[in-house]
Amino acid sequence: MIDFRYHLVSIVAVFLALTVGLVLGTTMLQDPLLNTLQSETADLRGQSEQLRAERDEAERVGAGADMFAEAASEDVLDRRLDDVGVVVVAAPGADGEVVAALADRVEEADGEVVGRVDLTPDLVDGDKATFIGELAVQVARDPDRLTGGAHHRAGTELGRALVRDTRSEDDEDEDDEGDEGEDEEADDRTAEAVLAAFAEGGLVELHGDPAEAADAVVVVAPAFGSEGDSEAAQTALTAFVAALREEVGPTVLAGDAVSGQPGGLIARARAQESAFTTVDLAGRPMGDVITVLALAASLEGAALAYGMGEGAVGFVPDPLPEPRHTEDEDSGGRESDGAGDTRSRDEARHAARAGE
Repeated sequence: MIDFRYHLVSIVAVFLALTVGLVLGTTMLQDPLLNTLQSETADLRGQSEQLRAERDEAERVGAGADMFAEAASEDVLDRRLDDVGVVVVAAPGADGEVVAALADRVEEADGEVVGRVDLTPDLVDGDKATFIGELAVQVARDPDRLTGGAHHRAGTELGRALVRDTRSEDDEDEDDEGDEGEDEEADDRTAEAVLAAFAEGGLVELHGDPAEAADAVVVVAPAFGSEGDSEAAQTALTAFVAALREEVGPTVLAGDAVSGQPGGLIARARAQESAFTTVDLAGRPMGDVITVLALAASLEGAALAYGMGEGAVGFVPDPLPEPRHTEDEDSGGRESDGAGDTRSRDEARHAARAGE
């Protein structure tokens, strides 16, 4: 029969074996293990230093590119937007400094900022979609033409109110003669009235006089983490900007590098292959210049993606857009008759709207 002494000896033997094994194991493996850990630590430290050096170099290159953009912007942008009326649209949560900087670059390119439209958080609030859609129908001259969801309809009507009326005075006189017998309700659907209705509904804030003055639109994307950066808001904004592009023509959605990364508004628009131009470099001098060049390129009908994010076709438009001429150089510098300029501008805008 096994007694208590036998159990005690067995237990002591087991612990003694474990102790001897640990001592032998740590003694024999100590040096190889430490050498391996030290080697891996040295490799990681080297990689970290290399990445830090590459980051610092990239920051210096970026700063240099911004300095170059500041120094060369006057020549690079000269007359690229000559005689072009631009409306700047600020999405909810857009950085005010970026909005102001882009407006300044438009004017540096000899364009005219004819007005600014600030979208309120209510416009991208999913709970207000029914109200937004109903308002668009109420102000529409032809409600049957409206398609898509509430935010697409809102973008359609705002776009129609913003796009420049390029009809000649003779055309307007003929329209006036033909409209004498129409319902007076049409007077309540003028461009100014449509914009006022959206403003009174708390969906937009208006600056300047953008009604029927836009040849092109720049939309500034929301800053990261703002009220316009949620998934629901991005869906609403993408539909809204797409509708603006359909009505006005040349349209650029500009945001910073974060917006071009997965989860950002510009990345979402590119994934959906939206028909408007996108730039993911706005917010720094180099990116603001590129945004204006992209807008100038879109006047020719091209709607592409520029920047560094996934889906971008290039850093800048290639080739760069040519300056727009307000004089007939083929006629020895004589000024054009104005009507030709209007026709050229209209043809470019209609080509952009058609996606040619």
